[in-house]
Order: sequence, then structure tokens, then C-alpha cells
Amino acid sequence: MNTNLELLSIGDATLDVFITPSESETMCSIDTKECVICFSYGDKIPVKGIDYSIGGNAANNVVGTKRLGINSALVLTLGDDLVGNQIVEKLKEENVDLTYVIQQPSTTSNYSVVVSYGGERTIFVYHAPRSYEFPVSLPKVPWVYLTSMGESFQPFYNHILEWFAKNPETKVAFNPGSYQLRAKKEIVEPVLRRTYLLYVNREEAEKISGFGDSNGREKDLLKAVASKGPKIPVITDGERGSYAYDGEHFYKANTMPVDAYERTGAGDAYGSGFLSALIKGKDLKEAMVWGTVNSASVIGYVGGQKGLLREDQIGDWLSMAVSSRVKVEEF
Repeated sequence: MNTNLELLSIGDATLDVFITPSESETMCSIDTKECVICFSYGDKIPVKGIDYSIGGNAANNVVGTKRLGINSALVLTLGDDLVGNQIVEKLKEENVDLTYVIQQPSTTSNYSVVVSYGGERTIFVYHAPRSYEFPVSLPKVPWVYLTSMGESFQPFYNHILEWFAKNPETKVAFNPGSYQLRAKKEIVEPVLRRTYLLYVNREEAEKISGFGDSNGREKDLLKAVASKGPKIPVITDGERGSYAYDGEHFYKANTMPVDAYERTGAGDAYGSGFLSALIKGKDLKEAMVWGTVNSASVIGYVGGQKGLLREDQIGDWLSMAVSSRVKVEEF
């Protein structure tokens, strides 16, 4: 057992298959700017590219932080199938601590098919039926990153809340997924009250806080989210950048001017870069830049992990951020 762990990443992992169709048509409604990809029914659709990647918020986070020099371990329940075995092998290649990864016999693992088109992606997601197993014992660690799990997440969350109560010195970074956002308030609000760092996008922040349309009201939105318990809410907003609030100061970071090849994992990359910087003792403004450059690197590749920066690359990217006029300013 590794007693020098700095971070436990807790959540799910998946095997992602990326396909790039060579024949497709888009139909766009000018009024709503809503685009759809259309395929002829019953046809075989030629594909000009195929890639495989390990995905899932927790897996992306543990690989991202590990590459940036954080001693990270993964808490994960997988199926005992070909997909689960592939996920384990890939994580071993990244030198991730797998002590707390459990493969359940006779079960399947999460799987996604990602259709890449025009720089965006449409994802077909299979969430395997799962009873998440809480490890018999977890080590004391400075940080926990708790993120999305499937529909049957509640019993595991009950266990982790008990563990949080026994380890009050552990800082919690929380990145809820769709099932957590749809859950009853009494299930998720105790986690929010225990959260030190909350990492969400604008729509998720509006849902958590019950704020409604927040355009032009970012300060009010950050305050509303913070009122739920998180000490530091961080909100990402696509090409418009990111926002953070430490209880006194409001910060906004712009994005790097890079073209996106494929956007899967951009949010997870921001989160792992941001969190790695905090663990290394950087301040909030520096952490926002780390998140920004990590995200900018990831969108240049297919999948959520190939472009994750390594510790020996971060300095060059931070220099590029300066030359690209990436700034974090109070607002």
C-alpha cells in the first residue's frame, strides 16, 4: 500500500472508441443554430478514422494529475471483462496506483462510441449495471477528487460521507456527473457542504444553485454556488473561459487561442491541471492557468488523455500562455 499518496480519484472509467465518418450530412436550423448529424437509414457508413482511449472523469483525472507529478491512486469498480481488462492495462502504463480498483466477476464495464464531426463530438454511452464497492480501507490522503458515477451511486456516496467525517483534514474536490445532478437534494447536498473545491460548467452551476440564466451575472452565480457549501467554486464556460471565487475575490481566465481537433476530455483536463497546481502549492490564479493550458493541449488530440500534459511540458505551455495573452484577472 502506498502511504505517500497525495490524491484519491474516485468515480468511473470507460473505454471510448472514436469514429470519424467520411460520409455524413448536417442539417442546421438557422433560427436555433441547432445542428444534427444525419446518416442514411440502413446504409453502411464509411469511417475514415478510428481511435481508442480510456475515458471517464475519474480515470482522466488520475492520469492527468499523475502526469503532472501528483502521487495519485484510483478508486474504481470495473467489470471483469475484456473492456475492464483493457482499462486496467492502460492505467498500468500510466503508473497509476490501482490498489483500490475492484473488478467484479461476471459483470461488464462502461463503453462509449464517440462520433467526431466538425470539431465536436456526439457520444453514445453505455453505463454498465453496477453496484459500486467501497474499499475495505482507504488511506489518509490530503485530497480526494470525487466525480461522476452511474445510477446506483448513492450507497457508495453514503460510505464516502462517513469516511469524510472520519477524515476531516482531507480536502474534497467535487465534480458531479449527470446522475448526481439529477439526484434528490438530500443525497448530494451533504457532499457539497463537505466540498472544498467544486468544479462544474455553467449549466451545472445553474442547476446546483437553482440560479437560472446567469449570463452577465457570473459573480452572483459563483456566490449562489458557494452558498451551498463549497469553499472555492470553479465554473468553466467553454470558449468564454473560466471563473473562480475564493470567498473574497472573483477571478476570470480567458482561453488559449488554439483550434480544437476534438473536445472530449477538455473539462477533465482543466480540472486535473487546476487541482495539480493547488496540490503543488500554487495559488488560485496560477491554478486557473494550469487548467487552461492542460485543456488547450487535450483538444489538439483525439480522446481525453493523449494530450494531457506531463510535468516536463508544463513550463513550456505556461510560457506559451503568456505569449498568447492568457490572463487571470479580478472582475
